[in-house]
Amino acid sequence: MEPKAKHSGTPAGIRESLKKATTEMLVLHLLGQKPMYTYEMMNQIESLSGGTITFNTLYLSIYRLQDFGFIKEYGKVVSEDNRVRIYFTITEAGAAYLEQITAEYLQFTSTVDQILNLKRKEPLSWSAQGN
Repeated sequence: MEPKAKHSGTPAGIRESLKKATTEMLVLHLLGQKPMYTYEMMNQIESLSGGTITFNTLYLSIYRLQDFGFIKEYGKVVSEDNRVRIYFTITEAGAAYLEQITAEYLQFTSTVDQILNLKRKEPLSWSAQGN
């Protein structure tokens, strides 16, 4: 089993950094479709991501987005079994931010894809690298 890493230098560390960087965008995207409560968002993201994004990652993103004013509480519903569901919705500032970070994400991933898909006509030799 691979150890959890909080830093770069390991596949787990890179995975955690990527999740943290994209989870806010995913939350904003979902809330741009309709108001949702946290568990509903988690179920959506978990089913779409195959369980890659955890509940803790989602909660931290929700708190950050709320602190920045990108999402807000939309309402509370108390179910028959006394469970409180706090619904969130995206704000105008959040919608603008989502548009910006989506454009940045698409540009960045497109650039990374181009670089990773480059095909060299011939492999670099040590002499070609200046060694």
